Amino acid sequence: MTATEAETPEMSRARAWLIATRPQTMPAAAAPVIVGVGLAYSAGVFSLGPAVAALVGAALIQIGTNLANDYYDAVKGVDSEERQGFTRVTNSGLIPAEQVKRGMILTFAAAILVGTYLVYVGGLPILVIGLASIVSGYAYAGGPFPLGSHGLGDLFVFVFFGVIAVVGTFYVQAAAVLADPLAMTIPEGTVTTTALLASLPIAGISTNILVVNNIRDLETDREAGKLSLAVLLGYRWSRVEFTGLLALAYAVPLYFFATGEFGGAILLPFLSLPYAALLARTVLTRTDGDALNPALERTGKLLAGFAVLFALGMVI
Repeated sequence: MTATEAETPEMSRARAWLIATRPQTMPAAAAPVIVGVGLAYSAGVFSLGPAVAALVGAALIQIGTNLANDYYDAVKGVDSEERQGFTRVTNSGLIPAEQVKRGMILTFAAAILVGTYLVYVGGLPILVIGLASIVSGYAYAGGPFPLGSHGLGDLFVFVFFGVIAVVGTFYVQAAAVLADPLAMTIPEGTVTTTALLASLPIAGISTNILVVNNIRDLETDREAGKLSLAVLLGYRWSRVEFTGLLALAYAVPLYFFATGEFGGAILLPFLSLPYAALLARTVLTRTDGDALNPALERTGKLLAGFAVLFALGMVI
């Protein structure tokens, strides 16, 4: 649903809250867990409980970040009637601002609750990572120095929804198998070079969801004084960023195959390459919401498909 569509007074409160969570961004929460589980299975350290908790925690942090963005962009005047993106429930009046803020707080609190189990499994490192993820999710749009308004949103997504999410998912499973509970340091075998490399495709495509979003909103963000990285770089270099992150995603499976770390099945993500090429053509040639709103959703679908194929390649 886009901001240009007329809102109906009959819209249910449940529907409004569903819009607020931005379900089109949920692949960014699930994809790193899928890859982390595939990697853990291939390494012989798969553990169901920590894997499920990592998925729930990631989804809650994603939703909390979305609610924070919705609320703070509205109260700070970043959102406007000219915005071409998906409906923002605070700005459109579908949900009162204070309720959106309360939902954000409760969602992050639920993430902390889930995180207590992961801290028991993974110890102090998970406590540090979990708190940093929640603080950064809030600071993306809120606080005295909102990351998304100072050109740091892309870096935030790359690090927290890519590198840390994949490596953290692998870590809690490996820690459950290889280490005692409540570890104070990083146990041996729980953070590997392979996990770090495997996180890069997910980091790249997850960041591209934000790149598409920010290319679409470049003009309205500039007028509102929001300095997203797209505003700082402009259309040309934002598209270079998008293309470079896609190239990074497909380079990693190729590297794993070339080094012999995995067999030919690790190249399964290349089945998604034609879809990625069609998506890139849209991003490289269009700036309007009519084209980039579907492109944003398709980037999420590319992320989900790539993650499943990548994980399957590791397991096979």
